[in-house]
Amino acid sequence: MIERADINSLLSQMRAIKSEVQQGPRPVEMQDLRAEGIGAPGISKTESNSFATLLKGAVDKVNEHQSDASRLRDAYERGDPSVDLPQVMIQAQKASVSFQAMTQVRNRLVTAYEDVMKMPI
Repeated sequence: MIERADINSLLSQMRAIKSEVQQGPRPVEMQDLRAEGIGAPGISKTESNSFATLLKGAVDKVNEHQSDASRLRDAYERGDPSVDLPQVMIQAQKASVSFQAMTQVRNRLVTAYEDVMKMPI
């Protein structure tokens, strides 16, 4: 059962939002955008680095899968008794799937960038 205090706090939040909407739009200043992290100078170093780090990590992981698949394939071709065919095939499929996933992510990012660039200013 929902407590009465939760309902009252929700109602007060809804009333506050309603009053803000009824007041109409207020002029937006560059200082306000920076405070919200929208303007370029307002973007903190950690936010930009975290996305770059995440993307670099994903690319490195794909590279690692492809290197492992290549290493296992070469070992199998040399006749290494510790490497069997199912291992090689599984690693090759991991590399293929991770590369395809990374390609899809890249395509989505490019599409999103193009959509943003087409927006009117």
